[in-house]
Amino acid sequence: MTSARTFAMPLALAFGLGLPLAPLSATALEGPAPTKPGEAAAPAATGKPRVVIVATGGTIAGAGADAANSATYQAAKVPVDKLIAAVPAIAQVADVRGEQAFQIASESFTNAQLIQLAKQVSALVKRDDVDGIVVTHGTDTVEETAYFLDLVVKTDKPIVMVASMRPSTAISADGALNLLDAVVVAGARDSRAKGVLLTMNDEIQAGRDTTKRVNIKPSAFFSQWGPLGMVVEGKTYWFRAPVKRHGTTSEFDIDSIDALPEVAIVYGSGNMHPEPYTSAVAGGAKAIIHAGTGNGSVAGYLVDTLKDIRGKGVQIIRSSRVGDGFVLRNAEQPDDKYDWVVAHDLNPQKAKILAAVALTKTQDTKELQRIFWEY
Repeated sequence: MTSARTFAMPLALAFGLGLPLAPLSATALEGPAPTKPGEAAAPAATGKPRVVIVATGGTIAGAGADAANSATYQAAKVPVDKLIAAVPAIAQVADVRGEQAFQIASESFTNAQLIQLAKQVSALVKRDDVDGIVVTHGTDTVEETAYFLDLVVKTDKPIVMVASMRPSTAISADGALNLLDAVVVAGARDSRAKGVLLTMNDEIQAGRDTTKRVNIKPSAFFSQWGPLGMVVEGKTYWFRAPVKRHGTTSEFDIDSIDALPEVAIVYGSGNMHPEPYTSAVAGGAKAIIHAGTGNGSVAGYLVDTLKDIRGKGVQIIRSSRVGDGFVLRNAEQPDDKYDWVVAHDLNPQKAKILAAVALTKTQDTKELQRIFWEY
């Protein structure tokens, strides 16, 4: 039995968006059936953009035991067809179909799943009947997945990540509007060639730049360089464009990547010990991201350990645990002398993604540094 509350949710959304109300058909309530990866979709006869929603789980697909639970819930419970059905206003802005890639919380993403997702998205954007992609994702690692797709999927078609900070069952759930906005952005011609985007909280962020800084509020994602634009009442407004290499300008291609090397992050603090670094090497790490204090600083008593690790062929990449700014080469440490790399403005988790992708191409330190400057 369908409750009155179930009907009230889409009606409230329609009122909030100022959209005309019409009788809800069974198809609108149930939503389009998800297709299998690679399955053909019917050509659009409506003139609306054709958008595929690739679902991976996360809070946007989460459910809590009570409407008052905004931070206590189970992630990855709602399948893609129900996500689409919960936002009938989507049908007014795009012809949408869904594919279920995974149904997991994003902290459980592995390299294998990153590669699988990127190959699925890459196959979709090659299709003539696909104008844009939306990827639903958990917020914990959406910034890493966004940057990975930005680097390896060679397309100018919009790829838009979307997530939510509150489950769909919460009183003030943010997922429905975030998803509608993401479809708007994915279907907009002016979204093309801007790299992978993240649409949440009315903002359009660059997938390369944005990072999660708050763990319990809808305004969780920030970029030190500012958002690219906003979505307001179903319309995109743009204020800047990314300049780093991505998409069709990238030298990396997921179609030729089947595995990623291990990259470890070691977090800087006072009174550190060498064991986290040596253990990472013993565990098979091909690069270590040093999330240093300040300007990626390395404690004097650790320098010999890192020099020794580099001498064994493992890359040392200096990033910073500080939220903003960027690491200067040959400042704090003589990177040229030690043959180390700096991560520029990438935080440790994004530096890890770029290092893993770059190491599929080269082990040359100078080449790695060039890649960190350009991407």
